[in-house]
Amino acid sequence: MSESKQIVFNKIQRPFIISGPCSAETEQQVLQTAKELKEIGGVNLFRAGIWKPRTRPDSFEGVGVIGLPWLQKVKEEYGFKVTTEVANARHVDLCMKHGIDVLWIGARSTVNPFVVQEIAEALKGTSIPVMVKNPINPDLALWIGAVERLQKVGLTNLAVIHRGFSNLSEKYYRNTPQWQIAIEFISHYPEIPIICDPSHICGRRDILFDVAQKAMDLGYLGLMIESHIDPDNAWSDSAQQIKPPKLNSFLHELVYRDTHADDAVIQNELVRLRDKIDQIDDAIIQLIVERMLIAKDIGVYKKAHNMTIFQAKRWAAILKRMHILAEKGGLSGDFITQYIKAIHDESIDQQERVMKDEN
Repeated sequence: MSESKQIVFNKIQRPFIISGPCSAETEQQVLQTAKELKEIGGVNLFRAGIWKPRTRPDSFEGVGVIGLPWLQKVKEEYGFKVTTEVANARHVDLCMKHGIDVLWIGARSTVNPFVVQEIAEALKGTSIPVMVKNPINPDLALWIGAVERLQKVGLTNLAVIHRGFSNLSEKYYRNTPQWQIAIEFISHYPEIPIICDPSHICGRRDILFDVAQKAMDLGYLGLMIESHIDPDNAWSDSAQQIKPPKLNSFLHELVYRDTHADDAVIQNELVRLRDKIDQIDDAIIQLIVERMLIAKDIGVYKKAHNMTIFQAKRWAAILKRMHILAEKGGLSGDFITQYIKAIHDESIDQQERVMKDEN
């Protein structure tokens, strides 16, 4: 089968679907998964982990280099482009020699600038497409920094993968989505497509659909969803993988909305509504400015009467009142807590400046 052209992330159409097993386990498992994915259609890129960075040394850490020829067979027999994770220069070299079409840098690597730099140097002078997963911890700068290191060695065919962030208190997801961090990344790099990895966000099959749908609603380029011919007996991450037929029904149930509508009536209505939002935002900022001026006056008063800046009872009363108002307005408690805490922190800072002012 003749090979198609190289994948160019910012030229492909939504939805771009990446699927395949979490780990390449055996040649038969890899090829049978690819066969079933080919039969259902809709999958654009076949994935399989060859090297698996695991927390514990006795865990399955991937089959290693022997799995790369299996991915070559996937290309030859089923016409898929193939991708796998790389974590060092040796991995890059082996993948290039085995004709791997797309590479991805995993969350455990993105968190380490030394590792990313090593991978970037190994890729220098190539044009291979590279996907960068967000770091394990919710650090936007690390994610941006990883992309910048690749750009500095001349790589331009890049995409990022949102796979959620580690959170020890999280009980619903495997990795908390923290959608706002992904959205913030997009605001910095609107030209770099973003792909969602519901498998690693969810960690379980029953909630994959909702996360995938939200990603599509937010305009993500596509999805990376792990599939396996026998998920319950997978050698790694069995709870989050689905069978190819399930993936087929899953993809057909998703609603794919336009990221941009050219219709003049639609655009005019959006302009009108966005103008209203801009006016409200302007008013909010002005009210916050006025609030901070009052906070300074309070600081002056507290200083004159030798009072502490932080008043625990007052803060508790503010939180309680804000939560009541939030509930009445249909706002989430978490949102209002973050919002009012940011306002309160700035008020404290304003009062501290007053306290330090000797004039």
